[in-house]
Amino acid sequence: MGVTFLGNPVTLIGSQVKAGDKAPNYTVLANDLSEVTLDSSKGHVRLISVVPSIDTGVCDAQTRRFNEEATKLDNVKVLTVSVDLPFAQTRWCGSNGIENVQTLSDHRDLSFGEAFGVAIKELRLLARSVFVVDSNDVVTYAEYVNEVTEHPNYEAAIEAVIASN
Repeated sequence: MGVTFLGNPVTLIGSQVKAGDKAPNYTVLANDLSEVTLDSSKGHVRLISVVPSIDTGVCDAQTRRFNEEATKLDNVKVLTVSVDLPFAQTRWCGSNGIENVQTLSDHRDLSFGEAFGVAIKELRLLARSVFVVDSNDVVTYAEYVNEVTEHPNYEAAIEAVIASN
């Protein structure tokens, strides 16, 4: 599958996952710099929203949309993963009243990006994507957005969360 950034093809590092796969483990940083892994949210359905940078328009809109949807979902952890520094994520969430999404930073070693096949080699950013992982750590939904600057299919992701719960 080809992914582009502003129309230019990019190389994704790692193995892409698909529905039915066991979710790969990863280590990212929470806003307080503590390590977060897949097991940190074990027992919950996880909606994992992946964005290149929280400070850009589409990433901002994507995070706001899933923050709003999170208020309607029970037993669901909504995670937003980017390579932004935890300090920038904290500032952005505070400035924008984002309280229902946990922002996680993959800046240290691209652990999440490589585990889910979304690390962009040329830019050291993560490709826009959305994953739903059920409470048994099985991927039930995976969307790799073809053009990184475009929106994901929000409705399909939310339907997958509901079906996984």
